[in-house]
Amino acid sequence: MTLVKKQASRLVLLTICLMYLIFYVDRVNLSTAAPIMQKDLGLTATQLGIAFSAFAYPYAFFQIAGGWLGDRIGPRVTLSLCGVLVAASTIWTGLVGGLLALFLSRLALGIGEGPSFPTATRALSNWMRPDQRGFAQGITHAFARFGNAATPPLIAAIIVTFSWRVSFYALGIVSLIWAALWWFYFRDDPRTHPGITAEDLEGLPPSTVAATRKAVPWIPLLKRIMPVTLTDFCYGWILWLYLNWLPSFFLHQYRLDIRKSALFAAGVFFAGVVGDTVGGILSDRILRKTGDVGKARVSVIVLGFLGSFCFMLPIVFSHDLTVVSICLSLAFFFAELIVAPIWAIPMDITPEYSGSASGFMNFGFGMAGIISPVVFGYAIDLTGRWDVPFIGSLGVLLVGALLALRCKPGQRFVDVRDNRAPILKIA
Repeated sequence: MTLVKKQASRLVLLTICLMYLIFYVDRVNLSTAAPIMQKDLGLTATQLGIAFSAFAYPYAFFQIAGGWLGDRIGPRVTLSLCGVLVAASTIWTGLVGGLLALFLSRLALGIGEGPSFPTATRALSNWMRPDQRGFAQGITHAFARFGNAATPPLIAAIIVTFSWRVSFYALGIVSLIWAALWWFYFRDDPRTHPGITAEDLEGLPPSTVAATRKAVPWIPLLKRIMPVTLTDFCYGWILWLYLNWLPSFFLHQYRLDIRKSALFAAGVFFAGVVGDTVGGILSDRILRKTGDVGKARVSVIVLGFLGSFCFMLPIVFSHDLTVVSICLSLAFFFAELIVAPIWAIPMDITPEYSGSASGFMNFGFGMAGIISPVVFGYAIDLTGRWDVPFIGSLGVLLVGALLALRCKPGQRFVDVRDNRAPILKIA
């Protein structure tokens, strides 16, 4: 099948990938700039943890509202608005003069990014076949991890050349450009896209754009998604650890300068790029081979949690920079195997409410982002050790592996208001 025949679907996927990359750069730029900002603004590690957590408060709660909004008014409008707000809040961060302004700017960023990933999941649900969803989620999140990897050296270079404030101004402008691109190119229903072809539409589920104008069955849907939400909390606990504290860990624990600590952090994050991609490909391959959605999603998630545990464990015993860097990279690789299958689960369970369902799921991720930065910052202030958050997170990985067994993605959500039970079909 030629590129021309698949151009529309591929460009939509690429545009969503760019969103993940840009939004994650905007999300984690603070962690690289933090050592300089901490000194410039006179913040303690605990205060810095509070600033980190500010993003997660609205991010967590706007998962649900934003997922519903994406289902209700469509991804095109919702993500365009998100892009504009992310741009404005990122520029605002470059203007702050103290903890309060920094806290508020990060709150605004959380409001902008909160609806984005559930809504993007809804867009992918409309545009991707069931056996493409793992890959789609994997490659989009791989771009996010590429953003994680590129951010430390990129922000460090801008800070050294200009200032930390200029880094936020530049990234805000890039976010605004993406919002314009999305508005002009994307359509909620692929059947209405001017560049769509019959080959693009082959194997897609029936349009759910009109169907989801009806009210979302909140309570039954929440009960069905709750095991996935708890599993995502455990994954989120680990990811927030890396996103918020990794550059500072290398800088303070090993006394590296900002450029070297940024390079070490980037090396770890690049392992996540590979992990996201491999997780999606592996999950879809298992699905095509077995036809078993549960096995395709859950087995990869469990592998991710257990593998991450095994490679994070040596950090307890070794303080050698090379050993620790390799172990953190492998632990992050396995943790990122989780992303594609866990984000595919809401689309597997309920494609018609995939925005709301993924919002419920990622609420767990957001709650982890509220709790973990403050806990980690307090632990660092209390002990003076920057490796304590990593050591203390080992138990969370084991709990996540156990919770994943309860997700059951092969069981479709049944709306009790309907007279018929939906049947999961794999194209």
